[in-house]
Amino acid sequence: MTTSVLRLLRPAQWIKNLLVFLPMFFDGRMTDKHCLLMSGVAFVAFCCVASSVYCLNDVKDAEADRRHPVKHKRPVASGAVSTGRARGLMWCLMALGMSVLLCAGVHSWIPPVILFGYWILNVAYCYRLKQVALLDVMVVSLGFVLRILLGAEMCDVLPSPWIIVMTFLIAMFLAVAKRRDDALLMQKEGLAVRRASECYNVEFINVTLGVLASVTLVGYILYTLSSEVMLRFGSRNVYLTAIFVLAALMRYLQITIVFQRSGSPTDVVLRDRFLQLCVIGWLLTFSLIIYL
Repeated sequence: MTTSVLRLLRPAQWIKNLLVFLPMFFDGRMTDKHCLLMSGVAFVAFCCVASSVYCLNDVKDAEADRRHPVKHKRPVASGAVSTGRARGLMWCLMALGMSVLLCAGVHSWIPPVILFGYWILNVAYCYRLKQVALLDVMVVSLGFVLRILLGAEMCDVLPSPWIIVMTFLIAMFLAVAKRRDDALLMQKEGLAVRRASECYNVEFINVTLGVLASVTLVGYILYTLSSEVMLRFGSRNVYLTAIFVLAALMRYLQITIVFQRSGSPTDVVLRDRFLQLCVIGWLLTFSLIIYL
Protein backbone atom coordinates (compact mmCIF):
# COMPACT_ATOMS: atom_id res chain seq x y z
CA MET A 1 0.00 0.00 0.00
CA THR A 2 2.82 2.41 0.87
CA THR A 3 4.42 1.94 -2.55
CA SER A 4 1.08 2.47 -4.29
CA VAL A 5 0.42 5.68 -2.35
CA LEU A 6 3.90 6.93 -3.23
CA ARG A 7 3.24 6.22 -6.92
CA LEU A 8 -0.03 8.12 -6.59
CA LEU A 9 1.89 11.20 -5.41
CA ARG A 10 4.24 10.97 -8.47
CA PRO A 11 7.43 12.21 -6.75
CA ALA A 12 9.33 12.06 -10.06
CA GLN A 13 7.13 14.94 -11.24
CA TRP A 14 8.37 17.16 -8.41
CA ILE A 15 11.34 18.03 -10.58
CA LYS A 16 9.03 20.54 -12.31
CA ASN A 17 8.75 22.47 -9.06
CA LEU A 18 12.47 23.31 -9.16
CA LEU A 19 11.34 26.20 -11.36
CA VAL A 20 10.61 28.14 -8.15
CA PHE A 21 14.39 28.54 -7.76
CA LEU A 22 14.89 30.18 -11.18
CA PRO A 23 13.94 33.77 -10.17
CA MET A 24 16.55 33.83 -7.40
CA PHE A 25 19.08 32.15 -9.70
CA PHE A 26 18.70 34.80 -12.40
CA ASP A 27 18.68 37.55 -9.77
CA GLY A 28 22.11 36.45 -8.57
CA ARG A 29 20.87 35.49 -5.10
CA MET A 30 21.71 31.79 -4.92
CA THR A 31 24.07 32.55 -2.02
CA ASP A 32 21.37 34.44 -0.09
CA LYS A 33 20.43 32.00 2.72
CA HIS A 34 17.06 33.59 3.47
CA CYS A 35 16.09 33.61 -0.20
CA LEU A 36 17.25 30.02 -0.58
CA LEU A 37 15.17 29.00 2.45
CA MET A 38 12.04 30.74 1.16
CA SER A 39 12.44 29.17 -2.27
CA GLY A 40 12.83 25.80 -0.54
CA VAL A 41 9.57 26.42 1.30
CA ALA A 42 7.90 27.27 -2.01
CA PHE A 43 9.26 24.04 -3.49
CA VAL A 44 7.90 21.87 -0.65
CA ALA A 45 4.53 23.64 -0.72
CA PHE A 46 4.24 23.24 -4.49
CA CYS A 47 5.17 19.54 -4.26
CA CYS A 48 2.34 18.96 -1.77
CA VAL A 49 -0.25 20.86 -3.81
CA ALA A 50 0.88 19.31 -7.11
CA SER A 51 0.58 15.80 -5.59
CA SER A 52 -2.87 16.77 -4.36
CA VAL A 53 -3.80 17.48 -7.98
CA TYR A 54 -2.29 14.16 -9.13
CA CYS A 55 -4.54 12.35 -6.64
CA LEU A 56 -7.62 14.07 -8.05
CA ASN A 57 -6.48 13.49 -11.62
CA ASP A 58 -6.10 9.75 -11.01
CA VAL A 59 -9.58 9.59 -9.48
CA LYS A 60 -11.21 11.48 -12.35
CA ASP A 61 -9.30 9.55 -15.05
CA ALA A 62 -9.55 6.08 -13.46
CA GLU A 63 -12.10 4.73 -15.93
CA ALA A 64 -10.23 6.04 -18.99
CA ASP A 65 -6.89 4.90 -17.55
CA ARG A 66 -8.13 1.32 -17.32
CA ARG A 67 -8.43 1.27 -21.11
CA HIS A 68 -4.95 2.75 -21.64
CA PRO A 69 -2.05 0.34 -22.40
CA VAL A 70 0.24 2.02 -19.84
CA LYS A 71 -1.90 4.14 -17.52
CA HIS A 72 -3.99 1.15 -16.43
CA LYS A 73 -1.17 0.48 -13.94
CA ARG A 74 -1.83 3.73 -12.07
CA PRO A 75 -2.77 3.13 -8.39
CA VAL A 76 -6.44 4.15 -8.58
CA ALA A 77 -7.08 2.63 -12.00
CA SER A 78 -5.52 -0.68 -10.94
CA GLY A 79 -7.39 -0.71 -7.64
CA ALA A 80 -4.20 -0.54 -5.54
CA VAL A 81 -5.50 2.66 -3.91
CA SER A 82 -9.21 3.21 -3.34
CA THR A 83 -11.01 6.28 -4.64
CA GLY A 84 -11.87 7.33 -1.08
CA ARG A 85 -8.25 7.12 0.08
CA ALA A 86 -7.07 9.08 -2.96
CA ARG A 87 -9.62 11.84 -2.30
CA GLY A 88 -8.58 11.96 1.36
CA LEU A 89 -4.94 12.31 0.39
CA MET A 90 -5.88 15.07 -2.02
CA TRP A 91 -7.41 17.22 0.75
CA CYS A 92 -4.61 16.44 3.24
CA LEU A 93 -1.89 17.37 0.77
CA MET A 94 -3.68 20.56 -0.24
CA ALA A 95 -3.98 21.61 3.42
CA LEU A 96 -0.35 20.63 4.09
CA GLY A 97 0.94 22.64 1.15
CA MET A 98 -0.92 25.79 2.17
CA SER A 99 0.13 25.30 5.82
CA VAL A 100 3.81 25.00 4.88
CA LEU A 101 3.57 28.29 2.99
CA LEU A 102 1.62 30.14 5.69
CA CYS A 103 3.80 28.87 8.56
CA ALA A 104 6.97 30.08 6.84
CA GLY A 105 6.30 33.66 7.87
CA VAL A 106 5.14 34.92 4.48
CA HIS A 107 4.21 38.58 4.92
CA SER A 108 2.28 38.97 1.67
CA TRP A 109 -1.06 37.57 0.56
CA ILE A 110 0.24 36.99 -2.97
CA PRO A 111 2.14 33.67 -2.49
CA PRO A 112 -0.86 31.86 -0.91
CA VAL A 113 -3.11 33.23 -3.65
CA ILE A 114 -0.73 31.98 -6.36
CA LEU A 115 -0.56 28.51 -4.80
CA PHE A 116 -4.30 28.30 -4.23
CA GLY A 117 -4.88 29.66 -7.74
CA TYR A 118 -2.71 26.85 -9.13
CA TRP A 119 -4.81 24.29 -7.25
CA ILE A 120 -8.13 25.77 -8.39
CA LEU A 121 -6.92 25.99 -11.99
CA ASN A 122 -5.90 22.33 -11.94
CA VAL A 123 -9.11 21.20 -10.29
CA ALA A 124 -10.94 22.91 -13.17
CA TYR A 125 -8.51 21.19 -15.54
CA CYS A 126 -9.27 17.76 -14.07
CA TYR A 127 -13.03 18.29 -14.22
CA ARG A 128 -13.44 20.08 -17.54
CA LEU A 129 -10.57 22.02 -19.11
CA LYS A 130 -8.54 18.95 -20.12
CA GLN A 131 -11.40 18.05 -22.47
CA VAL A 132 -11.00 21.31 -24.45
CA ALA A 133 -8.34 21.03 -27.16
CA LEU A 134 -5.63 23.74 -27.16
CA LEU A 135 -6.97 25.15 -23.89
CA ASP A 136 -5.71 21.99 -22.19
CA VAL A 137 -2.06 22.62 -23.14
CA MET A 138 -2.37 26.31 -22.32
CA VAL A 139 -3.59 25.53 -18.79
CA VAL A 140 -0.69 23.13 -18.25
CA SER A 141 1.74 25.82 -19.46
CA LEU A 142 0.21 28.41 -17.16
CA GLY A 143 0.95 26.09 -14.25
CA PHE A 144 4.67 26.38 -15.03
CA VAL A 145 4.42 30.17 -15.09
CA LEU A 146 2.74 30.13 -11.66
CA ARG A 147 5.74 28.22 -10.30
CA ILE A 148 8.00 31.02 -11.54
CA LEU A 149 5.74 33.69 -10.04
CA LEU A 150 5.62 31.96 -6.65
CA GLY A 151 9.41 31.65 -6.53
CA ALA A 152 9.75 35.33 -7.43
CA GLU A 153 7.28 36.44 -4.75
CA MET A 154 8.93 34.34 -2.05
CA CYS A 155 12.27 36.06 -2.72
CA ASP A 156 10.82 39.49 -3.48
CA VAL A 157 12.22 39.33 -7.00
CA LEU A 158 10.56 41.14 -9.90
CA PRO A 159 10.34 38.52 -12.68
CA SER A 160 11.21 39.84 -16.11
CA PRO A 161 8.71 39.47 -18.97
CA TRP A 162 11.34 37.33 -20.70
CA ILE A 163 11.35 34.57 -18.09
CA ILE A 164 7.55 34.43 -18.06
CA VAL A 165 7.21 34.30 -21.85
CA MET A 166 10.02 31.77 -22.32
CA THR A 167 8.67 29.53 -19.55
CA PHE A 168 5.22 29.56 -21.14
CA LEU A 169 6.57 28.79 -24.62
CA ILE A 170 8.80 25.91 -23.49
CA ALA A 171 5.97 24.48 -21.38
CA MET A 172 3.64 24.69 -24.39
CA PHE A 173 6.20 22.86 -26.52
CA LEU A 174 6.48 20.06 -23.96
CA ALA A 175 2.72 19.82 -23.43
CA VAL A 176 2.02 19.55 -27.17
CA ALA A 177 4.77 16.93 -27.54
CA LYS A 178 3.10 14.90 -24.80
CA ARG A 179 -0.20 15.01 -26.72
CA ARG A 180 1.54 13.29 -29.64
CA ASP A 181 1.49 10.05 -27.67
CA ASP A 182 -2.30 10.28 -27.42
CA ALA A 183 -2.58 11.09 -31.14
CA LEU A 184 -0.46 8.06 -32.05
CA LEU A 185 -2.58 5.83 -29.82
CA MET A 186 -5.74 7.08 -31.49
CA GLN A 187 -4.21 6.68 -34.96
CA LYS A 188 -3.05 3.10 -34.34
CA GLU A 189 -5.82 1.72 -32.11
CA GLY A 190 -8.66 4.21 -32.47
CA LEU A 191 -8.52 4.83 -28.71
CA ALA A 192 -9.22 8.43 -27.64
CA VAL A 193 -7.62 8.96 -24.22
CA ARG A 194 -9.86 11.96 -23.64
CA ARG A 195 -12.32 14.02 -25.66
CA ALA A 196 -9.67 16.60 -26.56
CA SER A 197 -7.59 13.85 -28.20
CA GLU A 198 -10.11 13.69 -31.03
CA CYS A 199 -9.14 17.26 -31.98
CA TYR A 200 -5.46 16.41 -32.41
CA ASN A 201 -3.67 14.33 -35.01
CA VAL A 202 -0.02 13.58 -35.66
CA GLU A 203 0.29 15.98 -38.60
CA PHE A 204 -1.18 18.90 -36.65
CA ILE A 205 1.05 18.21 -33.66
CA ASN A 206 4.20 17.92 -35.81
CA VAL A 207 3.49 21.30 -37.43
CA THR A 208 2.65 22.89 -34.06
CA LEU A 209 5.85 21.54 -32.52
CA GLY A 210 7.84 23.03 -35.40
CA VAL A 211 6.18 26.41 -34.91
CA LEU A 212 6.65 26.39 -31.13
CA ALA A 213 10.27 25.29 -31.40
CA SER A 214 10.98 28.09 -33.90
CA VAL A 215 9.22 30.77 -31.86
CA THR A 216 10.92 29.59 -28.68
CA LEU A 217 14.38 29.60 -30.22
CA VAL A 218 13.96 33.00 -31.90
CA GLY A 219 12.50 34.44 -28.71
CA TYR A 220 15.39 33.08 -26.66
CA ILE A 221 18.02 34.45 -29.06
CA LEU A 222 16.35 37.87 -28.93
CA TYR A 223 16.47 37.61 -25.13
CA THR A 224 20.20 36.85 -25.12
CA LEU A 225 20.93 39.72 -27.52
CA SER A 226 18.81 42.24 -25.62
CA SER A 227 20.86 45.23 -24.38
CA GLU A 228 18.74 45.19 -21.20
CA VAL A 229 19.73 41.58 -20.48
CA MET A 230 23.42 42.15 -21.25
CA LEU A 231 23.40 45.17 -18.94
CA ARG A 232 21.63 43.24 -16.19
CA PHE A 233 24.13 40.38 -16.23
CA GLY A 234 27.11 42.59 -17.02
CA SER A 235 28.13 40.36 -19.93
CA ARG A 236 27.83 40.23 -23.69
CA ASN A 237 28.19 36.43 -23.68
CA VAL A 238 24.63 35.48 -22.72
CA TYR A 239 24.06 34.44 -26.35
CA LEU A 240 26.33 31.43 -25.75
CA THR A 241 23.56 29.78 -23.72
CA ALA A 242 21.41 29.63 -26.87
CA ILE A 243 23.57 26.71 -28.11
CA PHE A 244 22.16 24.47 -25.36
CA VAL A 245 18.58 25.60 -26.00
CA LEU A 246 18.91 24.82 -29.71
CA ALA A 247 20.46 21.41 -28.99
CA ALA A 248 17.77 20.55 -26.43
CA LEU A 249 14.91 21.52 -28.76
CA MET A 250 16.36 19.49 -31.63
CA ARG A 251 16.92 16.48 -29.38
CA TYR A 252 13.38 16.64 -27.99
CA LEU A 253 11.97 16.84 -31.51
CA GLN A 254 14.09 13.82 -32.46
CA ILE A 255 12.83 11.83 -29.46
CA THR A 256 9.22 12.83 -30.17
CA ILE A 257 9.03 12.51 -33.97
CA VAL A 258 11.77 10.04 -34.92
CA PHE A 259 11.84 7.73 -31.90
CA GLN A 260 8.16 8.37 -30.98
CA ARG A 261 8.93 8.42 -27.27
CA SER A 262 7.35 11.71 -26.20
CA GLY A 263 5.18 10.67 -23.23
CA SER A 264 5.85 12.45 -19.94
CA PRO A 265 8.39 15.29 -20.37
CA THR A 266 9.78 14.50 -16.91
CA ASP A 267 10.41 10.87 -17.84
CA VAL A 268 12.00 11.91 -21.14
CA VAL A 269 14.45 14.28 -19.45
CA LEU A 270 15.28 11.87 -16.63
CA ARG A 271 16.09 9.07 -19.10
CA ASP A 272 17.93 10.97 -21.83
CA ARG A 273 21.60 11.80 -21.21
CA PHE A 274 21.80 14.25 -24.11
CA LEU A 275 18.98 16.39 -22.69
CA GLN A 276 20.50 16.21 -19.23
CA LEU A 277 23.83 17.46 -20.59
CA CYS A 278 22.03 20.32 -22.35
CA VAL A 279 20.36 21.40 -19.10
CA ILE A 280 23.60 21.08 -17.11
CA GLY A 281 25.56 22.98 -19.77
CA TRP A 282 22.93 25.74 -19.84
CA LEU A 283 22.95 26.08 -16.05
CA LEU A 284 26.75 26.04 -15.81
CA THR A 285 27.15 28.65 -18.55
CA PHE A 286 24.62 30.95 -16.92
CA SER A 287 26.25 30.37 -13.52
CA LEU A 288 29.61 31.49 -14.89
CA ILE A 289 28.02 34.59 -16.45
CA ILE A 290 26.02 35.58 -13.36
CA TYR A 291 28.24 34.59 -10.45
CA LEU A 292 31.80 35.03 -11.75
